[in-house]
Amino acid sequence: MYFAKAGNQQETFSACIHAVLLKDSQSTMIPSPLADYMEFIPDWDAYVSHLRLSLPVYFRINTLKASREVVFSTLDSEGIRPEATAVKDLFKLGATGQARATVSYHLGYIYPQALSSALPVIALAPRPGEMVLDLCAAPGGKATHMAQVMGDSGIIIANDRKLGRLTALLSNVKRLGITNTVVTHYRGEHFPVTRSFDRVLVDAPCSGDGKFRLGKDDEILHLKKGRTFLPAIQKALIQRAFDLLRPGGTMVYSTCTLNPQENEEVVSHLLKKRDGRLLSWVPPIDWEPGLTTFKGRGYHESCVLCRRFYPHKIDSVGFFVAKIFRPI
Repeated sequence: MYFAKAGNQQETFSACIHAVLLKDSQSTMIPSPLADYMEFIPDWDAYVSHLRLSLPVYFRINTLKASREVVFSTLDSEGIRPEATAVKDLFKLGATGQARATVSYHLGYIYPQALSSALPVIALAPRPGEMVLDLCAAPGGKATHMAQVMGDSGIIIANDRKLGRLTALLSNVKRLGITNTVVTHYRGEHFPVTRSFDRVLVDAPCSGDGKFRLGKDDEILHLKKGRTFLPAIQKALIQRAFDLLRPGGTMVYSTCTLNPQENEEVVSHLLKKRDGRLLSWVPPIDWEPGLTTFKGRGYHESCVLCRRFYPHKIDSVGFFVAKIFRPI
C-alpha cells in the first residue's frame, strides 16, 4: 500500500503517488509524472481524494434521431431519471448508470461519453455545410457529436489509423443514423494533403492520465502500457492537421492527459513551426488556463489561451483543449 490515510500532509500524498507510478513505470517504461503535477493542479488534496471515486456515467442525447422529450420518456419507462449538466445535450446517469443497457442506446437515441469529451467539439464549433476532418476519430464520440451539431449536413471525414477501431466507429455512425460521415484509414500524421478543410479536430492519442483512478489496493487504474514516445507522434499529428486546414480555418488539439509535455509543449511546437494563432474560448464548465512553464521549461506565452479541465473540478475525465486559427 502506497497511499497514506486522509489527513496526512500534501507532501505525503505526492510521495505516495510517485511511488505507485514509479513502481509500475519500472516495468512499462511509462513516466510517472503525477507527483510533478503538484506544481499546477489546484486543490491537490481534493484531486488525490477524487482519484479514489468512481467517475459518473454521462450520455449525449442524439437529437438527429429523437427529441429530448422522447428520450426522457423512454428512459423514464426503464426507471432512469438523468440529471442535467452545464453542457448542452449532456446528461448524468450517476456512478452506477449503465447507458449501454438501455433501450435508448440500442435505438441510437443516446451516446455514452465523458462530460469533458464534449468540450473539443464545443470549442471547434463546426457549422452546417462545412467540410470537417476528425483525424483520430475512433470510436466516434466526437465525430458523431460534430455530425449532430452540423445537423447531419456538410461532410465529415472520420479517420483512424487502427483498423480494429474502425468497426466501433462505423457501428456508432450507423446506430446514430448519421449520413454525412465518410470513414477513412490512414495514419493521422500521413493523411493525404490533397484538399483543405474548414475545421480539423485532433483528439490525439495520449498517456490518458486524465482517466486515472485508484483501485481498492491503491493501484493505478486505466494506466496505458506499451506506449511509444507520445509527444513525437502528437507533434506530427498537430502539424499535419494544421497543414490540412484552409486559410481562415480553425482546428482543435485535445487530449485526456494533464501532462504539459503532451499538451502545451505540443502546441508550442506547432506555433514555432507554423503561423498559427491560439484563440480564446469560454467553456461551459470549470476550467483553468494553459501553462506557460513546467519544471523550468517555458512554453509559448499564448498557451494561457489553452483550457485545462481537472477531474475533481468537473467530476469527469481530465482534459486539455487548444483552439487554433490559421490566418488568411
